[in-house]
Amino acid sequence: MLGNPLSQTAFHVSSRGEYGMRLMVDLARHWGEGSVSLHTIAEGEDLPEAYLEQLVAALRKAGLVNGKRGAGGGYTLARAPGQITAGDVVRALEGPIEPQICTAEGEAVVNCIHEPDCGTRLVWLKLQTTIAKALDGMTLAELALGPGASRDQRRTGTPPVHADAQGTRH
Repeated sequence: MLGNPLSQTAFHVSSRGEYGMRLMVDLARHWGEGSVSLHTIAEGEDLPEAYLEQLVAALRKAGLVNGKRGAGGGYTLARAPGQITAGDVVRALEGPIEPQICTAEGEAVVNCIHEPDCGTRLVWLKLQTTIAKALDGMTLAELALGPGASRDQRRTGTPPVHADAQGTRH
């Protein structure tokens, strides 16, 4: 839920959503390279590994990641990075995008006494639609490219080329 009545800000993505998005973008950057351990992701993103374990459980349940046990085990995206949106990740970790109770995704108004003549509902519906459209319009492939990617890379979704210590490009 993006709207939190106990929060000091009107709309807030929790650390759960933020860290989960960073985890998923990291997996997108390693797409096609095999499984990535949570330890590797935690170190690279400077995130607590124990917390990532909780997040990956929710992401697996949502069908966004696959896990592999044992030596060489770790996690991979369940689908190509271009087929998973930021909205998929946020919903899996934060729940539906609903700035107010009357804007629950895919549901009718929930017990709001003001609904029949509410003068502000249109604002909340438009905000919900705008947020959902923005999140659903960004794929992990685009996010994995980062702000330093060329315009062509962002347009085509071509991942950046990485070189290892020997200069081998992947």
